Amino acid sequence: MTTDGDGTTPVYVDWDVQAADFDDEPDHGMRHPEVRAAWAERLRAWLPERPCHVLDVGCGTGSLSLLAAEQGHRVTGVDLSPAMVERARAKLAGRGAVFLVGDAVAPPVGEQRFDVVLVRHVLWALPEPDRVLRHWRGLLRPAGRLVLVEGVWGTVSPVGIPADRLTDLLAPLAEHTRVERLSGDARLWGRGVEDERYAVVATV
Repeated sequence: MTTDGDGTTPVYVDWDVQAADFDDEPDHGMRHPEVRAAWAERLRAWLPERPCHVLDVGCGTGSLSLLAAEQGHRVTGVDLSPAMVERARAKLAGRGAVFLVGDAVAPPVGEQRFDVVLVRHVLWALPEPDRVLRHWRGLLRPAGRLVLVEGVWGTVSPVGIPADRLTDLLAPLAEHTRVERLSGDARLWGRGVEDERYAVVATV
Protein backbone atom coordinates (compact mmCIF):
# COMPACT_ATOMS: atom_id res chain seq x y z
CA MET A 1 0.00 0.00 0.00
CA THR A 2 1.10 3.57 -0.71
CA THR A 3 -0.72 6.86 -0.23
CA ASP A 4 -1.73 9.53 -2.70
CA GLY A 5 0.95 11.92 -1.49
CA ASP A 6 -1.01 13.71 1.20
CA GLY A 7 -0.36 10.83 3.59
CA THR A 8 -4.02 10.04 4.12
CA THR A 9 -5.66 8.38 1.13
CA PRO A 10 -4.49 4.80 0.49
CA VAL A 11 -3.55 3.79 -3.05
CA TYR A 12 -3.07 0.07 -3.46
CA VAL A 13 -0.30 -1.15 -5.72
CA ASP A 14 0.40 -4.83 -6.22
CA TRP A 15 4.20 -4.69 -6.23
CA ASP A 16 4.47 -8.43 -6.78
CA VAL A 17 2.72 -7.91 -10.12
CA GLN A 18 4.81 -4.81 -10.86
CA ALA A 19 8.03 -6.75 -10.21
CA ALA A 20 7.88 -8.56 -13.54
CA ASP A 21 8.25 -5.30 -15.53
CA PHE A 22 9.84 -3.08 -12.90
CA ASP A 23 13.31 -3.09 -14.45
CA ASP A 24 11.98 -1.97 -17.84
CA GLU A 25 12.12 1.65 -16.65
CA PRO A 26 15.60 3.00 -17.40
CA ASP A 27 16.24 4.24 -13.86
CA HIS A 28 14.86 1.05 -12.29
CA GLY A 29 16.78 -1.64 -14.15
CA MET A 30 19.73 0.59 -15.11
CA ARG A 31 20.38 -1.67 -18.07
CA HIS A 32 21.71 1.12 -20.27
CA PRO A 33 25.41 1.75 -19.56
CA GLU A 34 24.98 5.55 -19.43
CA VAL A 35 22.14 5.35 -16.90
CA ARG A 36 24.02 2.83 -14.80
CA ALA A 37 27.19 4.94 -14.84
CA ALA A 38 25.27 8.08 -13.87
CA TRP A 39 23.70 6.42 -10.82
CA ALA A 40 27.03 4.83 -9.85
CA GLU A 41 28.68 8.25 -9.97
CA ARG A 42 26.01 9.80 -7.74
CA LEU A 43 26.06 6.91 -5.30
CA ARG A 44 29.83 7.15 -4.98
CA ALA A 45 29.42 10.79 -3.92
CA TRP A 46 26.61 10.06 -1.46
CA LEU A 47 28.12 7.05 0.32
CA PRO A 48 31.27 7.06 2.49
CA GLU A 49 34.54 6.35 0.72
CA ARG A 50 35.38 3.53 3.11
CA PRO A 51 33.42 0.26 2.90
CA CYS A 52 30.36 0.52 5.11
CA HIS A 53 27.04 -1.17 5.86
CA VAL A 54 24.13 0.18 3.79
CA LEU A 55 20.45 -0.47 4.45
CA ASP A 56 18.52 -0.10 1.17
CA VAL A 57 14.91 0.53 2.22
CA GLY A 58 12.31 -0.23 -0.44
CA CYS A 59 15.09 -1.82 -2.46
CA GLY A 60 12.85 -3.10 -5.26
CA THR A 61 14.80 -5.39 -7.54
CA GLY A 62 18.11 -4.30 -6.02
CA SER A 63 19.61 -2.05 -8.68
CA LEU A 64 20.97 0.52 -6.22
CA SER A 65 21.98 -2.29 -3.88
CA LEU A 66 24.06 -3.80 -6.67
CA LEU A 67 25.83 -0.51 -7.36
CA ALA A 68 26.61 -0.10 -3.67
CA ALA A 69 27.94 -3.67 -3.45
CA GLU A 70 30.11 -3.10 -6.52
CA GLN A 71 31.63 -0.11 -4.72
CA GLY A 72 32.66 -2.34 -1.82
CA HIS A 73 29.80 -1.77 0.61
CA ARG A 74 27.93 -4.43 2.55
CA VAL A 75 24.23 -4.27 1.72
CA THR A 76 21.04 -5.23 3.47
CA GLY A 77 17.89 -4.63 1.42
CA VAL A 78 14.27 -4.54 2.56
CA ASP A 79 11.15 -4.56 0.42
CA LEU A 80 7.50 -5.31 1.10
CA SER A 81 7.18 -7.39 -2.09
CA PRO A 82 8.46 -10.99 -2.00
CA ALA A 83 8.72 -10.91 -5.80
CA MET A 84 10.93 -7.82 -5.70
CA VAL A 85 13.11 -9.39 -3.02
CA GLU A 86 13.45 -12.58 -5.06
CA ARG A 87 14.74 -10.57 -8.01
CA ALA A 88 17.11 -8.59 -5.81
CA ARG A 89 18.56 -11.78 -4.36
CA ALA A 90 19.14 -13.12 -7.86
CA LYS A 91 20.70 -9.85 -9.02
CA LEU A 92 23.20 -9.83 -6.14
CA ALA A 93 23.80 -13.57 -5.89
CA GLY A 94 27.30 -14.30 -4.58
CA ARG A 95 27.90 -10.78 -3.25
CA GLY A 96 27.04 -11.44 0.38
CA ALA A 97 24.06 -9.10 0.36
CA VAL A 98 21.04 -9.85 2.54
CA PHE A 99 17.48 -9.16 1.40
CA LEU A 100 14.48 -9.24 3.70
CA VAL A 101 10.76 -9.04 3.09
CA GLY A 102 9.39 -6.29 5.31
CA ASP A 103 7.77 -2.89 5.69
CA ALA A 104 9.80 0.22 4.88
CA VAL A 105 8.22 1.99 7.86
CA ALA A 106 9.85 -0.46 10.28
CA PRO A 107 12.50 -2.56 8.51
CA PRO A 108 12.84 -5.99 10.18
CA VAL A 109 16.51 -5.64 11.12
CA GLY A 110 16.25 -6.04 14.90
CA GLU A 111 19.04 -4.32 16.82
CA GLN A 112 21.33 -4.05 13.80
CA ARG A 113 22.62 -0.57 12.99
CA PHE A 114 23.92 0.86 9.73
CA ASP A 115 26.28 3.51 8.41
CA VAL A 116 23.82 4.56 5.70
CA VAL A 117 20.08 4.27 5.24
CA LEU A 118 19.45 4.61 1.49
CA VAL A 119 15.88 5.20 0.31
CA ARG A 120 14.71 6.02 -3.21
CA HIS A 121 11.16 7.08 -4.11
CA VAL A 122 9.60 5.58 -0.98
CA LEU A 123 9.15 8.26 1.69
CA TRP A 124 6.67 10.33 -0.32
CA ALA A 125 4.23 7.39 -0.35
CA LEU A 126 4.32 6.70 3.39
CA PRO A 127 1.97 8.20 5.98
CA GLU A 128 3.53 10.24 8.79
CA PRO A 129 6.91 10.84 7.11
CA ASP A 130 8.22 12.64 10.20
CA ARG A 131 7.71 9.51 12.29
CA VAL A 132 9.26 7.33 9.60
CA LEU A 133 12.34 9.55 9.38
CA ARG A 134 12.82 9.37 13.14
CA HIS A 135 12.71 5.59 12.97
CA TRP A 136 15.20 5.46 10.10
CA ARG A 137 17.51 7.81 11.99
CA GLY A 138 17.39 5.38 14.89
CA LEU A 139 18.77 2.67 12.61
CA LEU A 140 21.98 4.64 12.04
CA ARG A 141 25.28 4.41 13.85
CA PRO A 142 26.80 7.66 15.15
CA ALA A 143 27.68 10.02 12.28
CA GLY A 144 25.61 7.88 9.93
CA ARG A 145 23.85 9.16 6.83
CA LEU A 146 20.35 9.23 5.47
CA VAL A 147 20.44 9.27 1.66
CA LEU A 148 16.95 10.06 0.38
CA VAL A 149 16.12 10.28 -3.33
CA GLU A 150 12.69 11.86 -3.78
CA GLY A 151 10.71 14.20 -5.97
CA VAL A 152 7.35 15.55 -7.08
CA TRP A 153 5.82 13.94 -10.15
CA GLY A 154 3.03 15.12 -12.45
CA THR A 155 1.56 18.53 -13.23
CA VAL A 156 -2.23 18.13 -13.07
CA SER A 157 -2.35 16.17 -9.80
CA PRO A 158 1.26 16.14 -8.58
CA VAL A 159 2.35 13.57 -6.03
CA GLY A 160 5.53 13.45 -4.03
CA ILE A 161 7.37 15.44 -1.38
CA PRO A 162 9.08 18.75 -2.23
CA ALA A 163 12.70 19.19 -1.23
CA ASP A 164 11.98 22.10 1.10
CA ARG A 165 9.41 20.06 3.03
CA LEU A 166 11.82 17.15 3.39
CA THR A 167 14.63 19.36 4.64
CA ASP A 168 12.24 20.89 7.19
CA LEU A 169 11.37 17.40 8.44
CA LEU A 170 15.06 16.54 8.71
CA ALA A 171 16.07 19.74 10.51
CA PRO A 172 15.60 18.38 14.06
CA LEU A 173 17.17 15.03 13.15
CA ALA A 174 20.38 15.87 11.30
CA GLU A 175 23.56 17.80 11.99
CA HIS A 176 24.05 18.62 8.32
CA THR A 177 21.74 18.37 5.31
CA ARG A 178 22.65 18.77 1.66
CA VAL A 179 20.22 18.88 -1.29
CA GLU A 180 21.37 17.74 -4.71
CA ARG A 181 19.09 18.56 -7.65
CA LEU A 182 18.71 15.68 -10.10
CA SER A 183 16.13 16.86 -12.63
CA GLY A 184 18.70 18.36 -14.94
CA ASP A 185 20.71 15.15 -15.37
CA ALA A 186 18.87 13.26 -18.13
CA ARG A 187 21.37 10.41 -17.86
CA LEU A 188 19.82 9.34 -14.56
CA TRP A 189 16.36 8.88 -16.05
CA GLY A 190 17.14 7.78 -19.58
CA ARG A 191 15.36 10.91 -20.84
CA GLY A 192 14.86 14.56 -20.03
CA VAL A 193 12.50 15.34 -17.16
CA GLU A 194 10.85 18.60 -16.07
CA ASP A 195 9.47 17.68 -12.66
CA GLU A 196 11.27 18.04 -9.32
CA ARG A 197 13.76 15.28 -8.59
CA TYR A 198 16.46 15.52 -5.97
CA ALA A 199 18.55 13.76 -3.36
CA VAL A 200 19.05 14.77 0.26
CA VAL A 201 22.13 13.58 2.13
CA ALA A 202 21.67 14.11 5.86
CA THR A 203 24.42 13.40 8.38
CA VAL A 204 23.16 12.71 11.88
